[in-house]
Amino acid sequence: MSAAPCIALIAHDQKKDDMAAFARQHQAALSRFRIVATGTTGGRVQDACPELQVTRLKSGPLGGDQQIGAMIATGDVDMLIFFIDPLSALPHDVDVKALTRLATVYDIPMALNRATAEKFLDFQ
Repeated sequence: MSAAPCIALIAHDQKKDDMAAFARQHQAALSRFRIVATGTTGGRVQDACPELQVTRLKSGPLGGDQQIGAMIATGDVDMLIFFIDPLSALPHDVDVKALTRLATVYDIPMALNRATAEKFLDFQ
């Protein structure tokens, strides 16, 4: 039997509450995945859903975005849910662009908002 597909969860600071609420609402669906997340987002998801197994990487600006990008490039991440904050300037914007570029290059499903993420989980 093959391993469960891997989903990566990332949220900008102003969207972390939304990600935690999303995880709580969709805990059953998320439990079917191996979950990796950037550090703070992963901590918030674990606090909201202690039953979920979340592998926390570094914080996004400290290399977590790049760690997930590498996992996409090696085929270890099957889906990306990245709640972006389009209204805030981000000092690590270049990392965010690189991550979304890799998801596009490697043709994995990528949700940048809650509505799209919910559709992804509906189809799983």
